[in-house]
Amino acid sequence: MDKIAVLIPCYNESKTIGKVVKDFKERLPEAVVYVYDNNSTDNTAEIAAAAGAVVRYERMQGKGSVIRRMFREIDAQAYIMADGDDTYPAEYAREMVDSILNDGTDMVVGDRLSSTYFTENKRKFHNFGNAIVRKSINCLFKSDIKDVMTGYRAFSYSFVKTFPVLSHGFEIETEMTIHAVDKRMLVKNVIIDYRDRPDGSESKLNTYSDGFKVLATIIRLYKNYHPFRFFSVIAAVLMAVSLVFFIPVLIDFIETGLVPKIPTLVMCGFAAIAALQSYFSGMILSTINQKNKHDFEFKLTEVHDKYKDLIAEQGEKGNE
Repeated sequence: MDKIAVLIPCYNESKTIGKVVKDFKERLPEAVVYVYDNNSTDNTAEIAAAAGAVVRYERMQGKGSVIRRMFREIDAQAYIMADGDDTYPAEYAREMVDSILNDGTDMVVGDRLSSTYFTENKRKFHNFGNAIVRKSINCLFKSDIKDVMTGYRAFSYSFVKTFPVLSHGFEIETEMTIHAVDKRMLVKNVIIDYRDRPDGSESKLNTYSDGFKVLATIIRLYKNYHPFRFFSVIAAVLMAVSLVFFIPVLIDFIETGLVPKIPTLVMCGFAAIAALQSYFSGMILSTINQKNKHDFEFKLTEVHDKYKDLIAEQGEKGNE
């Protein structure tokens, strides 16, 4: 087990990866730096290895796929994850890692949005999108995360080994944030400086398609983590529609004793039934979700026990 593992997912970052690896090795000399190459077509892997990184490969394309393999393969007391594009300064790594090792923090978020992100980042729609995503998640999940989509984070062993990676691409950061909030894990924000990519380095993030994927992920996870709230809103909308169209039919019936708008009445009935189905679906899924939370707590205990065993085993090897 490593004391500190630096995890760097990479795809065609030959212009910057060497500097990134050297910076983290300088700031965290006791850490093992892992670079996971995701089908790069340049010499990213070779440059990373020459700079002193342990290079591994993930053939399934997408940042989420890379992080899934990283989390599965690496055992460490503390993890720090950063992109290979040299936008995240390594000088904040020590503070982030110390919070994991000494304060019992489960996830440290490198907060770009409270410092230089909006001036350094030249893509205005990225700025707008980050602000929208942050406000949406903090509102829906009652949290206070300062930067939801940052790629600069530190994790505990417990977080890494209990986080189910479901996303394939850049939605993974949003998924991490919501998972930590929902599972009542201790999250800390550390304000960091952000540097825009150097000339010649291109972002792999598509403003529009990836932005819509992130918003879809928020809706999906809100449904999964808060099914009763989600389906209650749908039920309320359907019931409101049913009542709005039913009231004129009811007035006509009271005044004339006739129902001239039979199709409208039928539609109202179906909408009301759908509202009731949605409401009770939310109740059932909420019960299942509560059971899943109970199971997660037992899983967390198992992971913690394994962590203690690994630490004890490492101590015994050190005394030999």
